[in-house]
Amino acid sequence: MRRKSGAEKLFCKKIAVIVAGILLLPAVSGNAQNFKVMFYNVENFFDTVDDPSTNDNSFLPNGENHWTKARFVKKRNNLCKVIAAAGEDRMPDIIGLCEVENKYVLRQLTEETPLAKFDYAIVHYDSPDPRGIDVALLYRKSSFRVVSSSPHGIGRATRDILHVKGIASGKDTIHFFVNHWTSKWSGAASEKGRTAAAKVLKNLVDSIFKTNIRANICLMGDFNDYPDSKPMKILDAKTENSGIGYLYNLAVPLYKKREGTIRYRNRWEMIDQFLVSGNLMFDKAQLRCSSDDMQIFKPDFLMEESSGKGVSLKRTYRGIVYVGGFSDHFPILLNFSGTSSKKNGK
Repeated sequence: MRRKSGAEKLFCKKIAVIVAGILLLPAVSGNAQNFKVMFYNVENFFDTVDDPSTNDNSFLPNGENHWTKARFVKKRNNLCKVIAAAGEDRMPDIIGLCEVENKYVLRQLTEETPLAKFDYAIVHYDSPDPRGIDVALLYRKSSFRVVSSSPHGIGRATRDILHVKGIASGKDTIHFFVNHWTSKWSGAASEKGRTAAAKVLKNLVDSIFKTNIRANICLMGDFNDYPDSKPMKILDAKTENSGIGYLYNLAVPLYKKREGTIRYRNRWEMIDQFLVSGNLMFDKAQLRCSSDDMQIFKPDFLMEESSGKGVSLKRTYRGIVYVGGFSDHFPILLNFSGTSSKKNGK
């Protein structure tokens, strides 16, 4: 058995301290009506086993990234550290993820790290993406009950949109949609992919509104575009509260401040976003939030100095060089507050 290095032992001790503190929170805070949602593009969370149906060759022990078991475990533990740190006041009740290869890596994260203490369950479907990367949703069984879930393709070989409907904190129905739209890496043609995804998502949201104008809906994801881009405008999201039956993009205030979740060509870009339905911004709603309740989670340990170009994200690879970091995205968080236990928003 491989002995843990000093750094690994220190990591385990730090995570244990964080987890121990979180486990004490319910007893001292009495803040059980709050509900926290997290979204995180975890950047290439692959296992080390070849899947002949996908192009995962780069992330194999003999692949160009030399993706070994030790590197996978380091990545898994790093993601645990991020989630635990984001849960310093309250562990996320919902975690939307993208760039995960399969259910195995999700089970490793939720069952083989200190996150196992929080009893996370998994919603995941294999998508038609050529590289085999998917979206997924983790939820704490103590605070969220799944009613239904389904993947929705966008008419091309890419990541599905994941729809999960459930009961939050035993009091209100809410719909979550996890997105990972087509990257701009493929050039101008990539906008067609994001446009297709936007149209599918808009139809899904509209169908819910037709059934219940007061439905609670939360869209999250790496949209690979700005809040004011053409594909995002298809969602017809508002920036000010205009009432129920509309979507609101909570990332707009951060975008206007030129904050971002990734750094590309020495500029921060706001492509990871939360959008919510109007009912969730109503003062007397069972679950409610405002634009002030969304934040970019960016602790110092996720960053590094980048060759005189300022701060950048500490990734797993810097180019082709393995550095054992985290991701090329910051996570985003959304905190809901609650009122009574009366149920609505179906």
